[in-house]
Amino acid sequence: MSAAVERRLAQFRAGRGSAGAPPRPAEPPGKAAAPEAAEGQRAAAAGPGGDVQARPGRAVAAPVWARPLLLKVLLWAVLLALFAELELGLPYFVLSLLYWMYAGTRGPAERRRGELSAYSVFNPGCAAIAGTLTAEQLERELHYRPAAGR
Repeated sequence: MSAAVERRLAQFRAGRGSAGAPPRPAEPPGKAAAPEAAEGQRAAAAGPGGDVQARPGRAVAAPVWARPLLLKVLLWAVLLALFAELELGLPYFVLSLLYWMYAGTRGPAERRRGELSAYSVFNPGCAAIAGTLTAEQLERELHYRPAAGR
């Protein structure tokens, strides 16, 4: 019985024109020439062992489960569930917020050369950044009187 199956398979492969090619999925009529171009790209990307390698100009994206931010968020959620089970969920959440505020701020050593702080007291000579409302400007605007004829 297996000889008959082998014979039919050989006839099918001969009829298709390629003995060892894997079957291609059906594609829309507008993309009839695309399989040949895709085969050429796959063959160019394949290494000597047949495995697909990354091209030098393209970066290979990490899988979704290997992204650091996603892993950190998942770890935080699991720990939140654990602390909530131990009835310590609220303190864990508050301490997490405090940590995120601390980690999100940059220290003065991390500031680029010439970069001014949003708080003028931390800048050399208390220099204000553009768009800051100063006391002198506020006084000028408060004492401004429109013209009498308007």
